[in-house]
Amino acid sequence: MILIFGAGGQVGQELQRAAFGKGVACRALSHAEVDIADAADVARAFDETRPTLVVNAAAYTKVDLAETEVDAAQRANEIGPGVVGKACAARETPLIHISTDYVFDGTKTGPYVESDPLAPLGVYGRTKAAGEAAARDAAPRHVILRTSWVYGEFGNNFLKTMLRLARDRDELRVVADQHGCPTSTRDIAAAILRIAPRLETSSDLYGLYHFAGVGATNWHGFASRIVEAQANITGRRPTVAAITTADYPTPARRPANSVLDCSLFEKSFGFSAHNWGEETDAVAKALASKG
Repeated sequence: MILIFGAGGQVGQELQRAAFGKGVACRALSHAEVDIADAADVARAFDETRPTLVVNAAAYTKVDLAETEVDAAQRANEIGPGVVGKACAARETPLIHISTDYVFDGTKTGPYVESDPLAPLGVYGRTKAAGEAAARDAAPRHVILRTSWVYGEFGNNFLKTMLRLARDRDELRVVADQHGCPTSTRDIAAAILRIAPRLETSSDLYGLYHFAGVGATNWHGFASRIVEAQANITGRRPTVAAITTADYPTPARRPANSVLDCSLFEKSFGFSAHNWGEETDAVAKALASKG
């Protein structure tokens, strides 16, 4: 039985669908049902579910709002993982915790590996970095998955925003000097279900891993691929203009490079995500077809 925290988020919803499709028993709880920063709430969820694995997909992900909603970001991203980790440790239950590429400052030349030093640029990244440490210190039996530029059919994300804007505008202006690895929630869910049974039988696989879509691009390239994928379905092909970060100021700074090296995960588990472009095509076409 897998206990999933963050049932209402992108990854949580996708993981539920994937688990149902594979006949894997799970119980998914939203923030309205359990506050992961509340030890009593978390303990009750454990007692009612008696899980063999816990996935913490709960997070505060509003990168810009986090700059002012610091307490909310800390509670979800930093305090909560520690509380969940302690509950897992007390019951000797493995934990998979989802983290982010925004724990890096983006100044490295080349892809980031797991051992690179953390230097987050904003509140979101700082609280996620602290959450990694809290989960790691509390739960010896853990896997922390850092992922990047998450998108999918559920929730709010960049791909869905581009599809909406492509219906309404003749030109989209998108930043071209920030680089990363778009990662579909379908791949993240598949990875979790792939590694879950191995965590229950092996203690050699615990630790920190990067998992992201294969290949790298920038936000402009990502947007261009989305627009092209939906064009034949919607009849809409707006121009996608490249701009700089300076042209589009935001409250939170974002790393110029957050490309992740995922070779350790692939070597350890024999599994990798899809090519980011091919998976983007598939998800964008599926959503465009639904209107």
